[in-house]
Amino acid sequence: MKKILIVLLAITIIVLMFFFLREVFAGRLILKNYIVRIGRLEIRWYSVLIITGIFLSYYIARKRAEKEGVNPEHLDEVLVYGIIAGVIGARIYYVVFRWDYYSKNFSEIFKIWHGGLAIHGAIIAAILTGFLYTRLKKNVSFTFLQGLDIFTGVLPLGQAIGRWGNFFNYEAFGIPTNLPWKMFVPEKFRPMEFRNQDFFHPTFLYESLWDLFVFYALTVYYRKYRKGFGEVTALYLILYSIGRFFIEGLRVDSLMLGNYRVAKIISLVFIVIGIILLIYLRSSRVEKKAS
Repeated sequence: MKKILIVLLAITIIVLMFFFLREVFAGRLILKNYIVRIGRLEIRWYSVLIITGIFLSYYIARKRAEKEGVNPEHLDEVLVYGIIAGVIGARIYYVVFRWDYYSKNFSEIFKIWHGGLAIHGAIIAAILTGFLYTRLKKNVSFTFLQGLDIFTGVLPLGQAIGRWGNFFNYEAFGIPTNLPWKMFVPEKFRPMEFRNQDFFHPTFLYESLWDLFVFYALTVYYRKYRKGFGEVTALYLILYSIGRFFIEGLRVDSLMLGNYRVAKIISLVFIVIGIILLIYLRSSRVEKKAS
């Protein structure tokens, strides 16, 4: 009965989302980037969705950690450090590659609720935090690679939810298109070179759906095929980066390094690292069994 109710709820949400997106994508419904406004105080969709993604991912991560014998206090501790480092890293990464703007609007650097968090910066900062934690914390109840697997195993779910913050901000969309699922973007949010275009690729949706697929694939691998710690992380680096590489090519707001899109460069690096790590981990365990 419980499964039936869950399926019915999921179907209801999908149907409602379809009609909602149809109105927004057609331009008949213009979104506001905040849920409620009281004077100058705003509660924005962007912040709420990111927090929702964090808490839902944490809930699943905690369940998995308990099954692996990880001390919940250690998980909570590294999570707090990781979130703080991740937000700072995501913001620094974004600001560095948009310094031409932030150098002239310095106060905007601290207004993260206006958008501008780069996931690659968050990932790198969180991984470094986890590494330092497992090296400096005495009697820690999990290894670095074990902690990474717990983190990357749920990260795509948080990313999938967080991408909808871009939707409400009318950001992270792609080049103009006439495809049936084209998305209307109000003129004030369009880049100057596309001011005369009305409809664009909803790349936020592409990545959200891809992230959900990655989360599902990693969950299946975690439950059925993982032989040791680190493999889920390697697979995440490969799968997420493949999708991000191709989706990034459609976006109009990419962070640039000269003539190259930074996210595509990092994605290629992550794919290579992921492949090497997965091959190393799997082959080393085969060798140990053989010996």
